[in-house]
Amino acid sequence: MSHKIPEALRKTAFQRAFNRCEYCRLPALDSYYGFHVDHIRSIKHGGATSIENLACSCPDCNRNKGTDLGTFLDDDTELVRFYNPRKDVWDDHFEMDESGMIDHKTNIGAATVKIFQFNHPDRIIERRLLWPIGLLP
Repeated sequence: MSHKIPEALRKTAFQRAFNRCEYCRLPALDSYYGFHVDHIRSIKHGGATSIENLACSCPDCNRNKGTDLGTFLDDDTELVRFYNPRKDVWDDHFEMDESGMIDHKTNIGAATVKIFQFNHPDRIIERRLLWPIGLLP
């Protein structure tokens, strides 16, 4: 079920994110498809439509995340939550370089890289093209 996010909240979310995906850092201006405003914690899991629970998201990250909150890694006994742009610092969990790869530094980063498919070949190629022209941080 889709919940309409008020335009004022959408605008605030995009401005706060400097018009880039808060998960993979892709700039919105590079996207052929429109960016989304994602509920970090989905409505079905008790999340609110409030600025504290919203993130600017590229279509790939939003689609891959869905309403999930986390995943299991190699040790399938512990659920590892995803990176939360309202609580976490991106550089604490990930690193990116000119190769286009996003590597994880933590289990939270590993869970996010895995499910959001940060390193799908098409996404790596896109980042590899954006890096030299300064469109990635």
